[in-house]
Parts: sequence; structure tokens; C-alpha cells
Amino acid sequence: MTGSLLPSMHERRDRLRLFALQATAELGNRIADALGQPLAAHEERDFEDGEHKGRPLETVRDADVYVVQSLHGGPAESANDKLCRLLFFIGALRDAGAGRVTAVVPYLCYARKDRRTKPGDPVTTRYVAGLFEAVGTDAVITLEVHNPAAFENAFRCPTVPLTSVPLFVDYARALSGESLCVVSPDPGGVKRAELFRGALEAAIGKPVANGFAEKHRSAGVVTGDLFVGDVEGATVLIMDDLISTGGTLLRAARAARKAGAKRVIALATHGLFMPGAAEMIADPAIERLVVADTVPPFRLDAKAERNKIDTIAAAPLLADAIRRLHHGQALTDLMVF
Repeated sequence: MTGSLLPSMHERRDRLRLFALQATAELGNRIADALGQPLAAHEERDFEDGEHKGRPLETVRDADVYVVQSLHGGPAESANDKLCRLLFFIGALRDAGAGRVTAVVPYLCYARKDRRTKPGDPVTTRYVAGLFEAVGTDAVITLEVHNPAAFENAFRCPTVPLTSVPLFVDYARALSGESLCVVSPDPGGVKRAELFRGALEAAIGKPVANGFAEKHRSAGVVTGDLFVGDVEGATVLIMDDLISTGGTLLRAARAARKAGAKRVIALATHGLFMPGAAEMIADPAIERLVVADTVPPFRLDAKAERNKIDTIAAAPLLADAIRRLHHGQALTDLMVF
């Protein structure tokens, strides 16, 4: 409409600023390429005593600003270092007059500690949420958070818990000629696995079976031997949010093999690959491992990566979420429900 007070599409696009902190620069550049939006310039400076600062080098006044930082530990900075740098940078953006600041956190640290399991336990997901809100964060985007309900309940600001299901459905299409079964490696992941199973079934136009493995954890000890699912002669796709040591995935893979699975492929968004994961990767129970690029596999040697791990790009999905949020478009088909 001529003379409208609403900003034009060009004006709204001009108001978008995308930053990627140094620890996540590679993923940030891939998101920028997928978005068609260059990264905004910024400075990060370290001081002799271990303190640091970060500041934008472009104007952000009244802009719609997105800051990318994946909060996994290593290789050069801990999760605490990365969280602190992100929070301080968001605070600097607010002080510089940013209109809206959204934290784009592909991997969210402390998300696994979302409830008390022992007297006096911390609920760190809620504490982290309080830190984001304290510096003026308007929204938080994350990918395949451990417990989406706990994540959303911890924050008072808007949250966007993206699901990696579209990424893995695209990968699994190539398996449509096989008998498929989607398995959750523990009861807590059943909803995630079912979301993937339903989307895959719709994408390939044929039934996909389901199953789950029993798991109980207490004081770091994992128990449980029950396996439910008709996997005889099937290609089993084990769906999880992350790989730490890989023990949970390996237990489920061995159970599926014992029940007659023909092949087992493990799908996990975040590949942390902590000490002990190399043994899981080498085990023949799992034929392939598929992870997103939210956490670089710096803890693994090149041979392990090349031989058994497939990596899928998360940048297009994250860029799509940023684009939609910037233009006020629906995100429901990208989120966990």
C-alpha cells in the first residue's frame, strides 16, 4: 500500500545483523552463506589475565540482531568461556541500541541438567536461562535441545527449539528401499524418535516401524536390558539428541542386532565424542554414525571420521529459522511439538 508506515521488505532486510563469535566462526559463515547475509564485523580481544571483551564494529541501533555461538566445550575454550563471551557480547549489543537480540545457540550447554535427581541438585538449565535474560536477550534459538519442554519452561523470553528431523529425513530418504525401523535408545527419547519416524514415513510413503531400548542411569551407572521393537531383517535407525561417550547408542545397537536387525545406523544431532567414544565408533554393531556439524569432531582422529561418520549441514535449517523469525513468519514446522 502506497504511503504505508510499515517498513518495506528491503528496509527489514537492511535491519538484520548477523554476528558469529570466533569460536563458532566456521558454522557462522555457513549460516551466513545459506541466509545470503554477510556476517557483521566485530572485535574480540583477550587480555593477559584471562579476561576478554567483544564489541560490534557496525552500527546495530534499532537492528534485528542474531548472534551465533555453539556452547560446547573445546577445543580452545570451555563451555563456560563461550557462554560468558556470548552473554557479554549480547549485553554490549543492547547497550549499543540493538532493537532485538536473538542468541542462535546450535548446541546449548548445561541443557542436560534440567531437573533435580538428588536432594540439593542444581537445575542449571534454569540458571542459564536467567543469565540470558539478565543481559537482555530477546529470544533463543537452539537445535535439538535435550528436553524441549524443560528448555521452554526455563525461559521467560521466546524460545525456538528447532528439531533436526528434517535433516535426518533428507539423509534417510536414500534408504527407502529397505525395511526401516526407528528406535529410541531410551524411554526419554521416544517422542523425538516418533517425530522422526512419522516424518520419514510421510516422506517415503511407506510404513516405518518403531522400537525403544530400556535405560536407567544412577550415579553414572547405566542399567536396563529390555528391548521392544520388530527389527528382524530391518535397517534400524537409532535416533538421539547427542553422542557423548556413545554408550547409550551402543547398548541400543547391540540389543537391536541381537533381536535380528540387518543393519544399524545411529543418528545424533550433536557429536561431542568424549573419551570412550572411539570404542563405540569401532564397534561393528553400528554400521554408520550420522551427526550434524553443530560440534566439530575435534576429539576424533581423521581416520575415524572418514570411515564411519557422515556429517550433515545444520546451517540451512538455522538460516531458515533466522529468516522466518526476522520476517515474522511461522516456525511451527521446524520446531519440536
